[in-house]
Amino acid sequence: MSFDIDAVRSDFPILSRQVNGKPLVYLDSGASAQKPQVVIDAITRAYEGEYANVHRGLHFLSNLATDNYERVRGTIARFLNAPCEDEVIFTSGSTEGINLVSYAWAAPRLQAGDEIVLSVMEHHANIVPWHFLRERQGVVLKWVEPEPDGSLPPEKVLEAVGPRTKLIAVTHMSNVTGTVVDVAAIARGTDVPVMVDGSQAAVHMPVDVAALGCDFYCITGHKLYGPSGSGAIWIKADRQAEMRPFLGGGDMIRTVGRDEVTYADPPLRFEAGTPGIVNQIGLGAALEYLMGLGMQNVAQHERGLRDYARDRLRELNWLQIQGDAADKGAIFSMTMEGAHAHDISTILDKKGIAVRAGSHCAMPLMEFFGVNATARASFAMYNTQAEVDALVEGLTFCRELFA
Repeated sequence: MSFDIDAVRSDFPILSRQVNGKPLVYLDSGASAQKPQVVIDAITRAYEGEYANVHRGLHFLSNLATDNYERVRGTIARFLNAPCEDEVIFTSGSTEGINLVSYAWAAPRLQAGDEIVLSVMEHHANIVPWHFLRERQGVVLKWVEPEPDGSLPPEKVLEAVGPRTKLIAVTHMSNVTGTVVDVAAIARGTDVPVMVDGSQAAVHMPVDVAALGCDFYCITGHKLYGPSGSGAIWIKADRQAEMRPFLGGGDMIRTVGRDEVTYADPPLRFEAGTPGIVNQIGLGAALEYLMGLGMQNVAQHERGLRDYARDRLRELNWLQIQGDAADKGAIFSMTMEGAHAHDISTILDKKGIAVRAGSHCAMPLMEFFGVNATARASFAMYNTQAEVDALVEGLTFCRELFA
């Protein structure tokens, strides 16, 4: 099927509103994407007529809610081409997923002096959990820097792997620069387990975890046009077998006595307590919507946006693009001499253009680029070339103010 941008935009109610008297140009999807009507409807329907707690209930609503909730596990498995839906663990997002790996898999296995290799491009969510192990267990973090253009050659990652490397933790797509990392080449080049932060990549291009060859792959719902507080992590069955329970409570147990406790099989073993039932149902609706459009179609549309935005932004010879690798998503982090990123964002907002300003939870990468903050325009499938033009006009206005 072809990608009809007008039809897609009509599916997102918020895109018809105005901000500061101007049509909304939403270029902050890298932080959180807007929601299509089908997701809003799924959430409303779940609360209005289908809500109950899941699992073990014997009444109609509980069985209905359980079916709707558990169906999402299969949806996520199809979206990621996971071999088995039991390898999908529900989380509140990528942060919880990475912390699950840190506490349940890495902490019991890594000793002082063992190494974790990670890139300077990582989001704090894929840094801080490993710092916990450094602080508490003496684990060594080995950092791999990208190239000046923001690319990350797989061989640089593999060169950092040594005899005491126990894990490689790497993003699939940088949330700051849009750089796409060749995860498959990294996984093929080593027997070390590979943890992939797929928060950005899964939104912009097809993901096939079986082809990637990684061991862990996390996604977050609010970037995938779903609700906040939803997400999942795919973990290979053999890695799940190596993990201890993380959170203790209801649902993750088989039996509980005064003197012993036995645990449920995965994935429930890693899903304690009442889950985000409606959030996950909303995520399922978002993924079905994306698969209906076709992720190849989404990727092709966004590549066109990326190329057009790159050409237009390069016309502004006073604008610095931080990390503009050839293989990247439609994400652009920008600085302008004489204007702070916050100033740029505030001025653009007056024209109805939403961009993000700051370090983007990537302070090591900011340090690598020698900046404190950038203004980031992150495009999504509902953006248009006309909105690229609006961004360029807004940036030109900023330049005139600070010239």
